[in-house]
Amino acid sequence: MDRRLQIVMDAHDPRAVGDFWAHVLGYVQDPPPEGFATWEDTLRAWGLPEDRWNDAYAIVDPDGRGPRLFLQKVPEAKAGKNRLHLDVGLPGTAGHGGPPDRPAIRARAGELEALGATRVKEFDDAQQGYWIVMQDPEGNEFCLV
Repeated sequence: MDRRLQIVMDAHDPRAVGDFWAHVLGYVQDPPPEGFATWEDTLRAWGLPEDRWNDAYAIVDPDGRGPRLFLQKVPEAKAGKNRLHLDVGLPGTAGHGGPPDRPAIRARAGELEALGATRVKEFDDAQQGYWIVMQDPEGNEFCLV
């Protein structure tokens, strides 16, 4: 996989936010390094204290096409609006191509709300299109398109 692009997010709980995004994107946990069966085995072998095992977490596209998402633990809370956000299409769609499937996008928003996301605002504009602004469980904005 070409790793020139990695998206990094700050989080209080990297594993929980990473698991949320893995569900949203259809990603999986980044596998442990060769020679280790689990990340716990890896971190133990590296001598990292157990209370630091959630300092970082990474998820990857199982097909190797999308960028790696790396979550790093930070002490401070999110402040203000994101300067960068992700636009996320429905599973199984290729992106912006035809008219938006409003009921399917609304249903996906409801599914993600059940996982801890928050629906912020719904936009429906004849010129710009249709999307729903959401926040992940720690308040990072993204759009369902």
